[in-house]
Parts: sequence; C-alpha cells; structure tokens
Amino acid sequence: MKTILGLVGGSDRDEVICRTALAAAVPLSAHLDFLHVHVSAVIAARYDGPAQFAMGSGVDNALDVLETKAKRFSKVAADHVHRFCASSKIKVGEPARNGKETTATFREEKDTTIERLIFHARHSDLVVLGRAKQTQGLSPQTLERLVKNCGRPVLVAATEAPRTLTGTVMVCWTKSANVARAVAAATPILTSAKRVVFTSIAKRNEDETEAVHDLVRRFARNGVAAEAQIIQADGGRIPNLLATAAEDCNADLIVMGAYGRSRLREIVLGSCTEVLLRDVDKPILLMH
Repeated sequence: MKTILGLVGGSDRDEVICRTALAAAVPLSAHLDFLHVHVSAVIAARYDGPAQFAMGSGVDNALDVLETKAKRFSKVAADHVHRFCASSKIKVGEPARNGKETTATFREEKDTTIERLIFHARHSDLVVLGRAKQTQGLSPQTLERLVKNCGRPVLVAATEAPRTLTGTVMVCWTKSANVARAVAAATPILTSAKRVVFTSIAKRNEDETEAVHDLVRRFARNGVAAEAQIIQADGGRIPNLLATAAEDCNADLIVMGAYGRSRLREIVLGSCTEVLLRDVDKPILLMH
C-alpha cells in the first residue's frame, strides 16, 4: 500500500480520519492523498430534508444556506488537513522518490459523483473515511457504494483516533471470497502487526477449524504472530459474537469481508457489516 485516499468533509471528524489514515500510512511509508468534495447547493438539496420540502422563495433561501455551508466545509477541510500535516510534521507535496517517508497532498473537487469517487478509490491502495452519516451533501449510501464498487479496501474510522492499527488485528474469517480478498488486501498491514487473531464462528455442520489453522500457519511462516480463535455459535448472533471477540482481544483493527449477502438476504436476515459498523467503535477494514 503506497497511496492512501482520505475523504475529509470539513467537520470535526476530519481529525480522526486524518489520524486513522496516518496510522495506516506510517508502517508502510505511504502517501496520504486527502480529498474534499465541494458539493453545490443544488446537489446537496437532494439529501437535505428542509431543502427537499421548501417551496416558493423558501427554495432560494434553502439553496443559499446550503451554498454557504458548502463553502465553509471546503475552507474547514483544507484548514484541517494543513494543520494536521503541520502538527504531524508531514511534508506536503508529491510522494518522496525514496519511498521511505510519509507525505501528503490535499485537493478539492466540485460535485463529484459516486462514480468519480470510485474512480479515485480505484487509483489508490486504501480508502479511509468516517462511518457517520454524511453532512456535506454526499449521498447517505456513499460508504456502502464505495465498498461494493471500488475494488479496494476501505478503512472506516472509529469515533476516536487510533493509537495504532498494527498492535492487535482481528480478522473475521469465513470461507468466502470477499473475506479472502479482505485478507489479501490487508496483508501489508497484517505483516506489520504485533499480533493477528483469525476469528471464526463455528456453525452447525460446518468445520472452519482446519481452514483457520492453515491460514495461521501460512502467516506464521512469514514471521507474523498469528493465532486462531474458533467460537462456537451456540445460537448467538454472529455480529454480536464478533463484536464481543473484538473487545475481548482488545483489537486495534478489525478486518472483514463486507456485504457478502444479497440485498434480499440482508433485508431478511440483517447485514453483519452494518451491525458491526453500528455497534463496534473500532477501525474496520472492509473489502467486498
């Protein structure tokens, strides 16, 4: 991982997003590419409740308010990134040729569609953003659509900046393609971790033990302090079991496959991804 895309919105979350991105970048000497999307009033009105129901002169007033907010978001986002780089002693400029130091850049785009965000994500090795509802005019589905379509790992920040991402990493393991992709994408971070816990929920008539232990042996051969944790389901809900396991092992980072079920099954059975994002206040690396 050499290029990390950080999405900053011009809110209090920017500091946490910047520090989460830095925690991922330092072990890898990666470049931080911070991006802010300046969403015009007309676009932002699609997702703003009061603006959606405004009529007559109220429409113009609502648009003026949204445009003022957009300009403020842009200025604050730029200020946040530059202050962060100054306080963290990060050089602002293009990536270092020697590839041995963390550098950063900041840029802004106007009215960037989700397709454009996906474009930027695909040209990066990792995407970092917050999990709270978007407030600067982007679609509320931005996180889910990025995860599902960009083909890159997405690191979702917690509410507090992490001390590290490479202390204890818990990998939520199942025998599914999206989890295998998550492990492959996270390997640069896993190989830098002090401890990696591969956690699997043993379901009825399904034996995950052999697969997990084989994975542990493979990482151990590369010098990674990996271990297996097999949890018996015993009627418990998988998201709750994983949330408890993450707390018990004091994980600094959770790695998991995302949105593996069809939309219909997610509606009927619920989404493990959404539950963990809602209930576990830790950085979570997702891969679809």
